[in-house]
Amino acid sequence: MIIGVPKEIKSNENRVALTPAGAFELTKRGHTVYVQTTAGVGSGFSDEEYVQAGATILPTIEETYSIAEMIVKVKEPIESEYALVKKDQLLFTYFHFASYQKLTDAMIESGAICLAYETVELPDRSLPLLVPMSEVAGRMATQEGAKYLEKPAKGRGILLGGVPGVPPGNVLILGGGVVGTQAAKMAAGLGANVTIMDINLNRLRELADILPPNVTTVYSNEYNIRKYMKESDLIVGAVLIHGAKAPHLITRDMLKEMRPGTVLVDVAVDQGGCIETCKPTTHDNPTFIIDDVVHYCVANMPGAVPYTSTIALTNATLPYAIQLADKGWKKACKENASLKLGLNVANGKVLYRGVAETFDYPLEDVDAILG
Repeated sequence: MIIGVPKEIKSNENRVALTPAGAFELTKRGHTVYVQTTAGVGSGFSDEEYVQAGATILPTIEETYSIAEMIVKVKEPIESEYALVKKDQLLFTYFHFASYQKLTDAMIESGAICLAYETVELPDRSLPLLVPMSEVAGRMATQEGAKYLEKPAKGRGILLGGVPGVPPGNVLILGGGVVGTQAAKMAAGLGANVTIMDINLNRLRELADILPPNVTTVYSNEYNIRKYMKESDLIVGAVLIHGAKAPHLITRDMLKEMRPGTVLVDVAVDQGGCIETCKPTTHDNPTFIIDDVVHYCVANMPGAVPYTSTIALTNATLPYAIQLADKGWKKACKENASLKLGLNVANGKVLYRGVAETFDYPLEDVDAILG
């Protein structure tokens, strides 16, 4: 198969979808890998390293899309890329369709095969291609939140860990999945008082067992959220509904009950956000303030630590990319139920329930597409 790796062009997205090691694994199996020039530079990988791994460097994004049967990316195509996507071309990347109808419509119109990292799902309902970036984003949520609590950043002027004689800060985490767990570990490690909420009691029991004593588990409902947010310095939104839009757990009216300088970090922003007032921001301009509350809503948080993120992502995606390249997408998805769940849009049809229900589009039978 001919595989193309374009350079990411979303604002401040320094990750690349394939490391030289990943390119080597594909080329040694007889596949052809084309990498757009400087695609890996932001992550610390030179064109020369890709060439040594057996890849061919192309000068433009247009040539990369034009020649490839499968495009491997990190983030969803942005509007300037829509016209480059070809009918029957396989795109393997994060899409988060449910949060952006214009992207969904463009991919439907293109006739491409859109296989989304975030909905590849194992039998235990875990999301193997979302986990590594969720781990990074969860840890970064605490790191960034701590930074924006500083007074020059318009935060409350709180040191999360406190010092002897001064109490530590309070952190509220909404969601006990991968993001929430990693955020809690980081916040607890800094010495903060941490409260983590979830609606799954079994998960709360697990968290109570594995997290340190300065983390308290609380059942998530509106009453408890309103109670705890009033005393929180940092609130992390870490809610994920598989392939669907995140629910709003923090609403606009709640901001007035928070203390001035409270920091909100909405990691769910690329799925629509679980904080009503959040809208996607970039690393160039990451925050905004509403009602004296600081909002940090960068939609590609792991892009700020691209070396770590790129290696972690390729570790997870490469085995699936190899299956797709070796077998073709139809056979690979027939033989691997987890990959089949990654099919969101194909041949102009919506195949994933969460996307269809979000936009009220017809849901087509994925098995009929696979034949």
